[in-house]
Amino acid sequence: MIVMDGCGAGEAPDAAEFGDLDHPATIRHVYEANGGLNAPNLAACGFLAACGAPTPAGSGARYGRLRELSKGGKDSVTGHWEMSGIVTEQPFPTYPLGFPPEVIAPYESAIGRKVLGNKPASGTEIIKELGAEHLRTGFPIVYTSADSVFQVACHESVIPVAQLYEFCQTARAQLVPPHGVQRVIARPFAGTPESGFTRTERRRDFPMPPPPNLCDRVGDVFGIGVVPELFAGRGFRTVHRTQNNAEHTEMLWQALDSDARFIWANFEDFDMRYGHRNDPIGFARCLEEFDRTLGEMLSRRRPDDLIILTADHGNDPTTLSTDHSREFVPFVAISSEPGKALGSVDGMTAVGASVAAHVGVDWAIGTVLLGDSAV
Repeated sequence: MIVMDGCGAGEAPDAAEFGDLDHPATIRHVYEANGGLNAPNLAACGFLAACGAPTPAGSGARYGRLRELSKGGKDSVTGHWEMSGIVTEQPFPTYPLGFPPEVIAPYESAIGRKVLGNKPASGTEIIKELGAEHLRTGFPIVYTSADSVFQVACHESVIPVAQLYEFCQTARAQLVPPHGVQRVIARPFAGTPESGFTRTERRRDFPMPPPPNLCDRVGDVFGIGVVPELFAGRGFRTVHRTQNNAEHTEMLWQALDSDARFIWANFEDFDMRYGHRNDPIGFARCLEEFDRTLGEMLSRRRPDDLIILTADHGNDPTTLSTDHSREFVPFVAISSEPGKALGSVDGMTAVGASVAAHVGVDWAIGTVLLGDSAV
């Protein structure tokens, strides 16, 4: 299963409740902004059609789109959790005015230094704004976004990455209800005020521990990229943490050569490098590059293998917002079964239900989209 991070399939019915008033449709808008895509494999399996791009319907797979049920947010944790059977009923707290004193003061006391920022911001912009002051003072940069996140940015030459991770673990331990922030994120960066600052690829996520879920039931899941971190590592085998699509691809080939029966990867460059930076041209090139990866994966597929493509949320690079967008997510299941158009289905829980059915795990949450009983 590959989660194409941020590759939304069109505006969700409750998008306005999540502040998305600009009618996001990530993949369709990327397709239109570029006058099409050179992605024959994504077209053939129905992925582009599922996302509303004006392409012929796929013929080689089951394809459609899923409506997220969770109210936790429009982010990776909420999306991945719902796929594994966890539907969050209440929104996680967000901080459009920054974190209040009852959050920041204990945190500063625990790490023994003040913080800079403490406001919603773009990660690239806030290190540009406060990077020089951070170098001068050694104070971590704390910021948030439209999601329920507590992000800590530190220059690697000022705060070693291991110490930054400790700062984040401190925040994770302190952020409990009513300030139960969904995810603490370490954001190391490098550079100088003269040459500019850039985030390095040693990000690490510290989410809230998840409730019981499908990964617990399956066990020994081969997770690629951020996926194991989103579940606090529970149910996953220990593997090297990859940081970008190129590294994820190399790890994917290793996983396919392993004895793992369930491989779950997150390819985040669509979201991280292009969605958040409002770059539809780069987004398109990233999709076309992934299409080649998909072609190689299809050439390696064995008769009893199931390949699922989906997404965790949207991130439309053609809108004014640089935040995630509340959208349907695509669902494509490539197997030995004949292709079928599934339309729109309620619940990203259908992803986990389909995985469970394929690997033979008893699971009662979600709609199975395989076999004759599929919608």
